[in-house]
Amino acid sequence: MLVLLPPSEGKASAGRGAPVKVDGLSLPGLAGARAAVLDALVALCAGDGEKAREVLGLSEGQRGEVAKNAELRTAGTRPAGALYTGVLYDALDLASLDAAAKRRATRSLLVFSGLWGAVRVTDRIPPYRCAMNVRLPGLGALGTYWRPVMAEVLPEAADSGLVLDLRSSAYAAAWRPKGQVAERTATVRVLQSEIVDGVERRSVVSHFNKATKGRLVRSLLSSGAAPRTPADLAGTLRDLGFTVEVATTGGPGRPWALDVVVTEIH
Repeated sequence: MLVLLPPSEGKASAGRGAPVKVDGLSLPGLAGARAAVLDALVALCAGDGEKAREVLGLSEGQRGEVAKNAELRTAGTRPAGALYTGVLYDALDLASLDAAAKRRATRSLLVFSGLWGAVRVTDRIPPYRCAMNVRLPGLGALGTYWRPVMAEVLPEAADSGLVLDLRSSAYAAAWRPKGQVAERTATVRVLQSEIVDGVERRSVVSHFNKATKGRLVRSLLSSGAAPRTPADLAGTLRDLGFTVEVATTGGPGRPWALDVVVTEIH
């Protein structure tokens, strides 16, 4: 199983690890594109700080992120699984998993990134600020830039197993599974169910969506479950205590869509 995750804006501070080695990261087929994005981002942030802040979509209070980006080549690193600290990753809580679940996380989790394309949780990278919807000078929109490179590399990473796609729309734009890979891909939407005046209403809640996805992945890793198809995945998640509905069954070249329905926000 390959689990596709979005990154988080929240990141831990620079670690004490050696600076990033682009050629040493997982998915070596992405190395050339990673180097080009790194060069463009560092050049942007080492120049006009106001322009860099505008391009990156940062507020006045986030001006310090520009300076950090300018030093990416020499900054300390952490494993990606420890670097991302947003709601999804807090709920996933990789550090507290047992040894077997951590091994499964190393094999199956893939975090998408505007800067790195996609990394394994064990890849050592520095904290950075560069979302997938950024348009870098010389490269353009990163979602579009990464698409042909991902199309070459990701099908091999997916191999013949299930693909669980938990990415947000901006990161999903960088790679959309096609053909047989798409047919064994499942996307997940989290819906909150409320009863209002005796009528059920369902809505998407951003914070809770991320937390539920983190708990879902943690449950899969901890259980050791190994579903092979989207239909198997739906059954496995139900066995793990989630309320799951099949919104759309896949077809030729099309992924499945699953809804996870929750009633409490916590």
